[in-house]
Amino acid sequence: MKSLFRILVIVTIFIVFGLSFNLFYAKNNDDVLIGNSGGKPVKDTDLEITAEEPEERGYPRPKEGISVYIGMNQKKWLSDFGSPSRIEYSYYGYQWWIYEKDNQYIAAGQKDGKIVTVAVAGKGMNTAPFEIGESMESVYKKVSMQTEVEFEYEDGIYKFELFENDLNTQPLIPLGDIFAQLYFDNFKGELMFVRFLDKETLLLHRPYDLIYRGDLVEKEMEENEWIMADQSSERQIFDLTNLIRKSYGSNPLEWDAVVSEVAYEHSKDMQETQTFSHISEKFGDLSDRLSAKEVYYEVAGENIASQYVDSFSVIAGWMNSKSHRDTFLNKEFTHLGVGVYKKYFTQNFIRRSWEETEPEE
Repeated sequence: MKSLFRILVIVTIFIVFGLSFNLFYAKNNDDVLIGNSGGKPVKDTDLEITAEEPEERGYPRPKEGISVYIGMNQKKWLSDFGSPSRIEYSYYGYQWWIYEKDNQYIAAGQKDGKIVTVAVAGKGMNTAPFEIGESMESVYKKVSMQTEVEFEYEDGIYKFELFENDLNTQPLIPLGDIFAQLYFDNFKGELMFVRFLDKETLLLHRPYDLIYRGDLVEKEMEENEWIMADQSSERQIFDLTNLIRKSYGSNPLEWDAVVSEVAYEHSKDMQETQTFSHISEKFGDLSDRLSAKEVYYEVAGENIASQYVDSFSVIAGWMNSKSHRDTFLNKEFTHLGVGVYKKYFTQNFIRRSWEETEPEE
């Protein structure tokens, strides 16, 4: 049995709101290390909130566009958008309603009969006051970026702290009593994704350093919930990868079930061993893992990540690292496998080689 692959390996590290590594079996000269705070909560009994109303600390809540549905009854959403393409589970207790149409990808989070978050990829949807594809400069002219975002929720006071990298890649914008999270493509200087969410959902996601007084809002996950949420992330990452590749002029990839199994087993191995590497002590590197499943390929690449909020945030992280981005958009690949286990994410890209195994003597 033979596998054709190039074996010049460069491992790069990139950390943004989580952790991600990139491995590419081809020439790759980029080596980046960027660190951040990791969104850790710190209780502060002396925290005081300002006396300003929410509208005075940010942009007023829009009166048009998809953000108006945050907090609205699900019946109005269904009346306007129809039934979703599919319903999936999240890590945070709400259901994802997924809509895919005309190179748009809309994920609406529904909980207790209300819309609590909406994330959008692809141009054409009204995401006022922002527009996907809009330049970073244009966004900065509309709103001022805040290094601290604080608010009251129930009996608590909460303050998120954003650092320079947060502001450049994933700023948080108060919009009256809701929030917008913007995901920029720093290489193009354009807005890639937009997410709108309410206070509780923001606290559940906890994408930045948090200082708080009161109760920490959390979702305890049962094992079956982890399984459903991980499977949802796999499908979303695959869909969003192809949407982005097409918008950037790269060919869409085919889902590969065997390669997805390889990716899943690597994510699970990293979580269970509490390691974060392309090389598993037990299962070896990517070429070893693909060979063990008799996957024949000519070129292979791997992106890994850990502890990102969800599929939107992990893809934004990969797209803002040159090595990950190069692998993500590489036109040589034909197939993709995605495996997620308890917020450990693995993408395995390959160009298939349809070699037959040599007959036994």
